[in-house]
Amino acid sequence: MSLRHALLGLLVERPASGYDLMKLFETSLANVWPATQSQVYGELGRLADTGLLEVAAEGPRGRKEYALTDEGLAELRHWLTETEPDRVRRSETLLRVFFLGVLTPVEACAYLGNEASRAADHRASLKELEAAVNWGDDQPSVYGRLALEYGLRFTAMQEEWARWAADQVADRAR
Repeated sequence: MSLRHALLGLLVERPASGYDLMKLFETSLANVWPATQSQVYGELGRLADTGLLEVAAEGPRGRKEYALTDEGLAELRHWLTETEPDRVRRSETLLRVFFLGVLTPVEACAYLGNEASRAADHRASLKELEAAVNWGDDQPSVYGRLALEYGLRFTAMQEEWARWAADQVADRAR
């Protein structure tokens, strides 16, 4: 996924300003594809320059509201249906796990315990987000809920795996 396509997707329902889009990122996509304010505003400018977005309204202090163009919708649909997702296979966490034998069993178990705690904390923050969002029948609610559920299940799996792995290391040390 690219920031470009995330912004196009967020603008399918209605026009929004960069500020509005940042708020949407914070309550939805930040767990899937985080972005900074400078990244979002820079990409909005590039999308407008290429004709995938247009400035639908301008307000005080240079506030711009962006709307998806027909070309932007076509690009989003093309990306969704005709391009393969980038399935990143790199994980610094798992690379470190591969080399945990360099550490003492106590250090290795501590690392795995920290990973379990991190996953549990992330899952708790997702649960808070789930409770805070006013879920509706609109597309961002329906499909955002699916993405959030993936995050909940994935973090539960990460926590369970890290605790299991710590047990494996501890058993081996005995």
